[in-house]
Amino acid sequence: MPSIWNNGLKISIFGESHSEAIGVVIDNLPAGKPIDMAQVRNFLRRRQAKPDGTTTSRIEPDLPQVLSGLINDTTTGTPLCLMVQNTNTHSSDYDNLKTTVRPGHADYTGFVKYHGANDIRGGGHFSGRLTACMVAAGAICGQILASKGIYAGAHLLSVNHIEDQKLDSISITKQQIEQLQALPFPVIQEKTRTEIIDLINDARMNLNSVGGVVECIAIGMPAGIGSPIFDGIESILSSLMFAIPGVKGIEFGRGFECTKLYGSENNDEFYIDDANQVKTKTNNHGGILGGITSGMPIDFRVAFKPTASISTKQHTIDVKTYQNTTLHIVGRHDPCIAVRAVPVVEACCNIGLLSAFILEHGLD
Repeated sequence: MPSIWNNGLKISIFGESHSEAIGVVIDNLPAGKPIDMAQVRNFLRRRQAKPDGTTTSRIEPDLPQVLSGLINDTTTGTPLCLMVQNTNTHSSDYDNLKTTVRPGHADYTGFVKYHGANDIRGGGHFSGRLTACMVAAGAICGQILASKGIYAGAHLLSVNHIEDQKLDSISITKQQIEQLQALPFPVIQEKTRTEIIDLINDARMNLNSVGGVVECIAIGMPAGIGSPIFDGIESILSSLMFAIPGVKGIEFGRGFECTKLYGSENNDEFYIDDANQVKTKTNNHGGILGGITSGMPIDFRVAFKPTASISTKQHTIDVKTYQNTTLHIVGRHDPCIAVRAVPVVEACCNIGLLSAFILEHGLD
């Protein structure tokens, strides 16, 4: 199971949901870049469980330990390794799942691929717990991008049928991105926030779960970055987004909605602004044309399925006896994984954009 992403930066993730620790190794970071670990901890804090019933009750401090690659808060250019301890595991909750596979999970496919040797506690290496590693890596990358004037921000655009205010993909500012990152719950509109929290809690009380969409925008990325055919920006970002557990789709710009438009409606007309910069009047292309950045904000949305772990009785199979059976899942689970996925999407965007920047300009 090589959990390695290698495209400009090399990201290697290790650990399982209930192992002693999880961690990430980042290769090919530029040397001499200052890193504020307090900001990394704050980024990880955004991913932590919340006390409002919308997330799991498994709360971990998620304090990253730097094992290598950082001296005096500055990158050395060698592999940077961060480790996060697992301090709140209830492994006994999974005793009944050793041979009974959970619908919607990777239990069956993992059993087949790894001949029953995979760790099923908390989902093992397939668990959303491993996204803490992605967030730690993305927090590092985000600080390096910020030094180049590049910023990414995300929020919860929708849960089930309830939608938040969409971001302005033409004129969004750094200040607005910082406001997104400071939200105690990742929804812009207060009325929508209340409705979403009520909906998630209602699903939880009914032993069920709901899905959602996370919207992410990045600004400051210069035009001309990305390499078709296989290393276009959409390809780079999509490969990282689909590494996040529970992701089932991604769209850029107008996405699937553009199929309902005529070309005259979908094309973004160019113009030179007052600062002599090339812009487009609209941003249906989401800041990417031919896999290459156009200089407009990069705009995309990521779809998360409803959490697979629900307490409702379900039909399944026992892979040892090869018989049909039923399953009642116990344990601590998020009734909507999209809530805590917001900083994960943002972090993976940071990883992808810095990787693309390095591929284009090298380590500077």
